[in-house]
Amino acid sequence: MRNPETTMAGKPKLHYFNGRGRMESIRWLLASAGVEFEEKFINTPEDLDKLKNDGSLMFQQVPMVEIDGMKLVQTRAILNYIATKYNLYGKDIKERALIDMYTEGIVDLNEMIMVLPLCPPDQKDAKITLIRERTTDRYLPVFEKVLKSHGQDYLVGNKLSRADIHLVELLYYVEELDSSLLANFPLLKALKTRVSNLPTVKKFLQPGSPRKPPLDEKSLEQAKKIFRIN
Repeated sequence: MRNPETTMAGKPKLHYFNGRGRMESIRWLLASAGVEFEEKFINTPEDLDKLKNDGSLMFQQVPMVEIDGMKLVQTRAILNYIATKYNLYGKDIKERALIDMYTEGIVDLNEMIMVLPLCPPDQKDAKITLIRERTTDRYLPVFEKVLKSHGQDYLVGNKLSRADIHLVELLYYVEELDSSLLANFPLLKALKTRVSNLPTVKKFLQPGSPRKPPLDEKSLEQAKKIFRIN
């Protein structure tokens, strides 16, 4: 589903390093909406400095997305704009509040998984144990209960929203960590299958798409160098 407005205005341009990080949810959301985008990878500290020095980064940070004549920064602001523009943000203020609430919970767990590669080796096992516990005891039961409570295909309003897309992205990461963690959540597994089979998402999940693989040692070292992380 190509959006003529996006085509006329030019594709959104994503500025980030060639890895998941905070840009991956933006990639997922755009791809799910059927929006083609370009990526301008930050490969060196100098690339990042150039963006900072030319005034492209309001808070001196990426991700940054050029869209509709704007240079948007701050991940939540970018996601909110995309979700609103492509009708993935509910039909009214109450649905939007639910979507926000679910999304914030998803972000909490996603953040724990995202920073795992930066964890010192001697703390990694404890962190993984904590993530497993939070996944099965705190976060996934909430979403399983929501789906069970209304018996509908999607989390809010029986219509695909950003909450479903963010949750399915998270479920893929949970499975990468430990595939057994989804065993007791049949409705979430069904949601994952349902959303993964949507044509736009299915395309994004194919090899060669802009979807990024898990961070490996080489990519991690490059990211640390770019962002000057010791």
